[in-house]
Amino acid sequence: MIHSSHWGAFRARVVEGRVVEAVPFEADPDPADLLRNIPAAVHARNRVARPAIRRGWLEGRSRAEAPRGADEFVEVDWDTALDLVVGEIRRVHAEHGPASIFAGSYGWSSAGRFHHAQTHLHRLLSASGGFTASTGTYSHGATSVLFPRIIGYDANVSDSHTWDEIAERTEIWLMLGGVPAQSMKIDSGGMGAHRGAPGLDRVLRAGVRAISVNPIDGETAQADTLEWLPIRPGTDTALLLGIAHTLQDEGLEDRAFLDAHTVGYERFAAYLRGETDGTPKTAAWASAITGIPAGTIRSLARDLASSRSLVTATWSLQRAEHGEQSHWMTITLAAMLGGIGRRGEGFGIGFGSSDGIGSNRQPFGVPQPARARNPLAGAEIPVARITDALERPGGAYDFNGQRRTYPDIRLIYWVGGNPFHHHQDLVRMERAWQLPETVIVHEPWWTATAKRADIVLPATTSLERDDIGAKSSDVWIMAMKRAIEPVGEALDDREILRRIAQRLDCEEAYTGGFTLRGVYETSRREAAEYGIEMPDFDTFWEQGYARVPPAPQRSHMAQLLAGVPLQTPSGRIEIFSETIDAFGYDDCAGHPMWFPKREDAEAGRYPLHLISHQPATRLHSQMDMGPVSATRKVGGREVCRIHPVDAAARGIGDGDAVRLFNDRGACLASAALTEQVMPGVIALPTGAWFDPDPETGLERHGNPNVLTPDIGTSKLGQGTSAHTARVEVERYAGEPPPVEAFALPPMSRA
Repeated sequence: MIHSSHWGAFRARVVEGRVVEAVPFEADPDPADLLRNIPAAVHARNRVARPAIRRGWLEGRSRAEAPRGADEFVEVDWDTALDLVVGEIRRVHAEHGPASIFAGSYGWSSAGRFHHAQTHLHRLLSASGGFTASTGTYSHGATSVLFPRIIGYDANVSDSHTWDEIAERTEIWLMLGGVPAQSMKIDSGGMGAHRGAPGLDRVLRAGVRAISVNPIDGETAQADTLEWLPIRPGTDTALLLGIAHTLQDEGLEDRAFLDAHTVGYERFAAYLRGETDGTPKTAAWASAITGIPAGTIRSLARDLASSRSLVTATWSLQRAEHGEQSHWMTITLAAMLGGIGRRGEGFGIGFGSSDGIGSNRQPFGVPQPARARNPLAGAEIPVARITDALERPGGAYDFNGQRRTYPDIRLIYWVGGNPFHHHQDLVRMERAWQLPETVIVHEPWWTATAKRADIVLPATTSLERDDIGAKSSDVWIMAMKRAIEPVGEALDDREILRRIAQRLDCEEAYTGGFTLRGVYETSRREAAEYGIEMPDFDTFWEQGYARVPPAPQRSHMAQLLAGVPLQTPSGRIEIFSETIDAFGYDDCAGHPMWFPKREDAEAGRYPLHLISHQPATRLHSQMDMGPVSATRKVGGREVCRIHPVDAAARGIGDGDAVRLFNDRGACLASAALTEQVMPGVIALPTGAWFDPDPETGLERHGNPNVLTPDIGTSKLGQGTSAHTARVEVERYAGEPPPVEAFALPPMSRA
């Protein structure tokens, strides 16, 4: 049965009603090993079988007496559960207003676009009066705010160079953050054929000199054919400033490009020379911060200036305090080199951050229902500020030039996501999560978020419903055919919300008449307007896929060279932004610059930089119970990588259970000694299900987000700062406690 996922298309092999294998789609040249997780995940013992209500909430007890995450659940029938949901929505509307319902509902859910969970929840709550939403992403929240200010569009998701252009034109490629192999296996909406790793292979076979700037070696695809330039985490901006200073000092910058296509270079250059703060940003200055020799920085600057050069930055760089600066400086350096707008030169954002970067994007929309207009215009918070909002209702905060106020959140409604995976400082978040009056969650599994809800509604996985998988950067549109019957009493999110809408008297407004056939045919008509032919729905469904021609390249920067202004106040690249400068922020000025990190004040107590990178064995926290994820753990715990020098200083051996800790929390992991992590750095991937010991609070499974700080990147972007974290590590004394992340909560029947 043809199907698709965020990590690739496949054919489900079903025996006696159970998925037993996910066979890679025959057109995929580089299928993901993650497919092997699917059968175990679909039939996991921790599936949510029936609607369940937290007993303390059901009986009206205080959360101090019966806190979320430590209470029994009572299984009820669907009518009882839905009546409780409707009653809560109506109660909160009447007592506090719809803005007190938070339904950001951030998460990847499934690759299916018709059953996109967040879209359907927003349609329901818009139809019933409104809600508070979230804006931005954890992936690139900071620079999604920055880029429209300085280049007029969001470079995170558009306008990238193609792999073929890089192979044909680029001579030297400076990869800030590398090109992570594991992230090139996934993309929102899935793919019929992976193109990231094959594209990189073409680039390297073409003889492009590729330099991976990363605290971790081996994470980058084709790592053995790249130059590894290890750098202290969070210091990429300083490196770029040191390169820029060398260019200016030696007269290597492209003044013709700067004069014609940018504004504000002279004000930035004064900072570069140290005229505004007394500190020239020399290669020696950058070396002291980054750990990269000054001679290497100067040589790199000269090589970039004398070659057709491309400077790219992964999304991960901006997930740090002052994360806007590294990407702003990436564009500034590319402008100084003068190649912006030419094929295979200039800058690129997000290479390696997902499979679709490096592929052209289709001009027509993928098949999906229309997003609803929230009647509460402007009722939103930055996605990574959820804990702040829960802690400080009515509190003021800065965001993108505005002074805003946090809503008074009384009801959280979350569908298709797991904030106890992707948020930071989870111990603090768990305390804040106790504050709302009600938490409603749809989930296929008993995740940490489901265990901390009041009403849990069992949702199907994508293999239990019909859907369509698609993304704008892929040439494949995939039928996602139902392979098995729903597990337990699970319903599709759309059907759950339809039944709620029926009770709220807004069913027609919620459904909007959208059908699977209808959204496909709408997409087909849009494609035809661009001269792209797609088969009709019946042919598509019977065949199992549609293949469309590769999209033509569209480049804002090539248009800039042709005289088409950017959508910025100046119409040019804004090396200095008068708009941002006028905001008066102390953590994001009018041009890119270096800011010391507040975590560095704790370097004496916590000498190791923590890198919480994307896992290779699962998508975020999805399918953590699967065999690919489970077999690569040691002692049931996630593996952290540490340099042998750092391990020896602490008496840590390979395979030892270790405790990572700082003032925010502590977690257990298993140590792996490797020289692929630079000294002073410890790497622990995200995604191990949150599993705190109820007595001690020690996280037992290896979830790094008990250690990461929950602070905004700056007042401009308010993105996540997960990669600005310092820790210490020690060998764990005694027998490690058992991991209970996948255990069912205590349960009874009504």
